Amino acid sequence: MRILHLSDTHLDRSGGPDADGADGTAALRRLLTELGHLHDLDAVVVTGDVADDGSHGAYARARELLSGYAGRRGANVFYTTGNHDERTAFADVLGSGHVQPEAVYEGAAGERAGASTVDGWRLVTLDTLVPGKGYGRLDGGQLNWLRELLVTPAPSGTILAFHHPPVALDVKVQRALGLQNSAELAETIRGTDVQLILCGHFHLQILGRLEQAAVWVTPGVVSRIDLTARPGTERAVHGPSASLVHLGAPHGPLIHTLHARAPRMGEIVYEADEEEMREVIARLGPSTASLN
Repeated sequence: MRILHLSDTHLDRSGGPDADGADGTAALRRLLTELGHLHDLDAVVVTGDVADDGSHGAYARARELLSGYAGRRGANVFYTTGNHDERTAFADVLGSGHVQPEAVYEGAAGERAGASTVDGWRLVTLDTLVPGKGYGRLDGGQLNWLRELLVTPAPSGTILAFHHPPVALDVKVQRALGLQNSAELAETIRGTDVQLILCGHFHLQILGRLEQAAVWVTPGVVSRIDLTARPGTERAVHGPSASLVHLGAPHGPLIHTLHARAPRMGEIVYEADEEEMREVIARLGPSTASLN
């Protein structure tokens, strides 16, 4: 089982660069061109922030580019929402995020989760979007749905995919804007066949663990966060990136990052100082979050 894991494409209706000069469409096109040699894929998984502006046009462009790439390889594309996504437009264009889901959860606020089996692996996408905020949360309905789904093990095991990581480095903005109820998710998956959790959101790669499952956070397509910046600040750089996940192999899961060659690779997209980051956390984080 081989998965191409993408996240944070941040496409918009214009299809051009934003105010900082980041261009999600160009970055995605370059990445897919650079990964033209990858042919043995079972799935392409996009863990949120598919659109930067929540527009129908952005989702349609994502579907066109990624379905074409995956289709030529006999693979399907699976999508989850992120904090920049808009649920109604996402659903209008991408449905549940699955081509032919075997199970779908639809919440009262428009949350959507889905499950499909790929080569014996159950792939479950979850919706961690909190409208208007940067942090993530899984509602009780989704967790109950997931709990019931996991009662029956899949032939090879289960993979979860969603936007906001349940793990974080010792970085204030990550702790504030990650998944806020990771303990509830941990209780839900404890002792089940969940072996891997795929996330995005942080725009850099992190390996962690939640109960028995490995947690992998893939770097962003539109930009990457450079952790050599001074603590408390944030620096984003150009350089489309993705991950290749290999399951079922000895010593697996085996995961490595793929960095596309780009003319502006490593150049700064933006730099935010400590005051700006405090404002971001105050505006987009949960009001009761403890950041100490």
